[in-house]
This record gives sequence, structure tokens and C-alpha cells, in this order.
Amino acid sequence: MKSKKLISTLLLSTLVIGLASCGGGDDPDDGGDGSVFDKFDGNLEVGATIKVVENDTAIKMGYLDELLDAFNEAYAEYNITAVDANQGEFADLPNSGPYGYGPDVIYQANDVLMGWVQDRHVTPLPVEKIEAYQSGVIPSAAQAAYQAEVGGVNYTFGVPLNIQSPLLYYRKDLLPADWETTWDDDQNGVPDMVENLVDLYEFSKIYHEQDNTKYGFEFSLNDFYFSSGYLFSYGAYLFGDNNRDDTDIGLHAGDARYGVQVLRQFAAEMSAACIDDSAKLAISGSMASGKYFSSVTTPDVRSVIVSTLATTYQSEKGLTLEEATALAEENVIGVPFPDLPANGDLINPSDEMIECKQMGGINGYAMSSYTKYPNASLAFINFATSYEMAKLREEFLQIAPARSDVSAESTELSKQLFDRVSNGSIVLMPSIKAIDQVWTPAGSFMGDVAADSNRGANAKYDTLDKIQAALEQLSQDIYDAIHLLDR
Repeated sequence: MKSKKLISTLLLSTLVIGLASCGGGDDPDDGGDGSVFDKFDGNLEVGATIKVVENDTAIKMGYLDELLDAFNEAYAEYNITAVDANQGEFADLPNSGPYGYGPDVIYQANDVLMGWVQDRHVTPLPVEKIEAYQSGVIPSAAQAAYQAEVGGVNYTFGVPLNIQSPLLYYRKDLLPADWETTWDDDQNGVPDMVENLVDLYEFSKIYHEQDNTKYGFEFSLNDFYFSSGYLFSYGAYLFGDNNRDDTDIGLHAGDARYGVQVLRQFAAEMSAACIDDSAKLAISGSMASGKYFSSVTTPDVRSVIVSTLATTYQSEKGLTLEEATALAEENVIGVPFPDLPANGDLINPSDEMIECKQMGGINGYAMSSYTKYPNASLAFINFATSYEMAKLREEFLQIAPARSDVSAESTELSKQLFDRVSNGSIVLMPSIKAIDQVWTPAGSFMGDVAADSNRGANAKYDTLDKIQAALEQLSQDIYDAIHLLDR
């Protein structure tokens, strides 16, 4: 791992000088005072303190400290300091920013950051001054996630850093000893239960029968970020016109009902933790204890699972921390979601299988419109999204980098995620404010689906027709929340 001193030396000459070298663009609402980019004149605000909101995992795993220390060393001669904003990873910029106590720089997913564009809480960025854009390493789909039209002009409001998409994580050391003969029908060296959901369904029943406190597959269905992909796989979509038309809600489109049926069937093999956030909150401990053979989370959470499992190995196997961590790294495996039966039925599946799409996001950095230090904040964003820091972030957090140069040197799984963003297998979260009205009704619906298998004669979603009607109502509810209830 590179030292902070080396990273500072590598970055300082290119990033500081680069900030002072380029011009700007047109402002949709500058009041006649010049370009919206005039603030980025390269004159670093000497003595500035930049408050940074970061991901909780990055804080917990020590990456943020490394980033802040490296930046502060690089910009020490300007007396510019970056600090943790200490406002939580979901900082409320719309309410804190106007009153002067919000962050200057925010790391978040594109749907959150771009949801603030309409009300001008985040500021357009001069892409010609940002190394990640100028070097051509950001794929077009990731760029588009941070672009929006304002006043007839297309602007960029963030710098992509990593791809977020749910993955299936499983414990390799919990596979049956004879899995290569009993659970690898195609003899490709990959367990069948992590390649298709029909086999995972069968394996989960066996895993639970052997110990009724354990579950082969468990996750929080009410988290629509995790469960929406099952609907997308069968033809659903969130918004029309490439997720920019919030008058067209399509969660009932195509055969989306098949995806709901699959989740309902699988929920019957899970515990009550799948109904609410319990499974999501318990993932690291439950995977470390073997309670869950597999679960769903995002790449940056893998490091937490590995750390927890390493602690378990130390206790159970008497290993050193280094030995336990190496073993945990070897046994926590992430894969794209297993394929689905084309007929959407795990109990009586079709022979034909289809790819399971997933919702995803592009996490990156944006700048508060309320910052008093735009040049210093831009310097931090440029620094934090550089090759060196993206590489270091990957080493700490096992992210899937959004930069092609870092991805090319990354794990095979990261490369797969990069490709899946490019080919549309990962459906990126809409970069419009209306997405805010999706999570609560859609999450409540999926939680209700998760609970349905235990209702017996009172089941609400036990036929495809009932599911279809419920999805149509869900789409209508979301439309109403966006266009009627907000008025």
C-alpha cells in the first residue's frame, strides 16, 4: 500500500496546478454577474477548512483518515485542511447548507446528490478542471448519472468514484464438502446455488432443515434497492425516457409480477428478519456466525463482513489476526445475482433461465452550493477522485471503481460490475428528485410481500393477478406522491 507521503508527492504537482489553468462555462442563473464557473478561478482560499461528508464504512475502515491526512499534507503550504463533517453519511444539505453549517463536499450515491440539483443545493462543476473527466476514464453511463439540464444547458454536478450495486455474498467454507459432485451440474467449478436462484432455493431448504436457526439466503426485501432488480429482470422500470420522465411509472410493466412471485416464494424460506431492516443490519454478524450462508449487500460492505468473520476465526480457530483475515478474505465471495427462471416460479421452474438485473448507483463527490471555499473544495474533489486515491479506496474497501484505469487493475468481480454498468445489466438509479417518492411506498410493498407467505388463507399476493393489481396500484401511488401530494 502506498504511503500517504508518496501519494501526496504524486498528486500535488498535477492537481494544484491544474486547478488554476482552465476557464469556465455559461451560468443558467448568474444574475448577470458572469459565469457560474467564475468561482473556480484557481485562487485557492488560504486557510480554508473543508468539511467532508463520507460513507460510514469508509470512516469505520479507516479510509477517510488516510484520505484526509494525504490531502492535508499535500495542501499544507496553503494552510488548507479537510476534516470529517461529523454529520453522518446522509447529511441533510437542503436544511443545513442555507444556514451555514452544512458540509462543503459530500460523498453519496447519484440519486441523492442529483436530487438536490432542482433546488440548487449542489453546484455545477467545471469538468475541464477535473482530472477524472479530462483523462477519459469515466464511462458514459457514469457521467450521465451526474448530468442534468438547467436552463437549457447541460451541466455536470458530481465526479463518479465507484459503482454500487447489490451482490450475492456467500461463505465458501460453508459449502457442502461434496459440492463439486452434488452442486456443480455443469462442472464449471462454480457452485450451482450461486449461479441460479432455483438451486439456491433448494439449497436453502436443505440448509435450514439441517439447523432451523440457519438460512441459506436471507436479506431485507423491504429495501427496494436490493429487491427492485427482480422486477427489472422481467420488464419493469422506474421512470420512462431513460429514467427521466416521472410521469411514466413502470413498476407494473412487462412481467414484473414474476419477480414479485419469486421474492414471495423465497421469503417463505427466510426468517422474519427479511420483512424489515433486521436482516440488513445483521448481515456481518449473521454471515460470520454461519446463520446466513448467503445474503445481499454492496461491495463496500464486504470489508465489514470480512473483518467480523476474521474476529470469529480468531476466537474459534486460535488464529492470529493476520491469518484470520487472510482466511476470511478467501471465504467471503461476491458474485452477480444468480439467474432467474423465465417463468418466475421457483417451485415449478422453467428450463429457460434469464439474467437477474439489479438496481445500482454511481457514488461520487459533489460540492455544496453554500460552500465559502469553492476552489479548495474542487481541489479536494479532484484529489479524492484521482487514480491514486481511487486505488487506495479500493484497497481499503473493495469497491468497484468507476475509473476504467483502476478497474482494469482490479478484481474480476469489479471488472464485471464495470461491464454491467456499460451494458445496462445494472439499472442505475434515476438522477431526478422524483426518486425520493419511490423508496417508502415500494419498500413497504416489498415488506408486505415478504410477510405474505405466513398469512395462509388471508394471503394478499398468492396469485399473479393479485400481484399485478398491487403493482399497478404501487405505480399509481408513486405517481400521486410525485405529482399530487407534493402540491
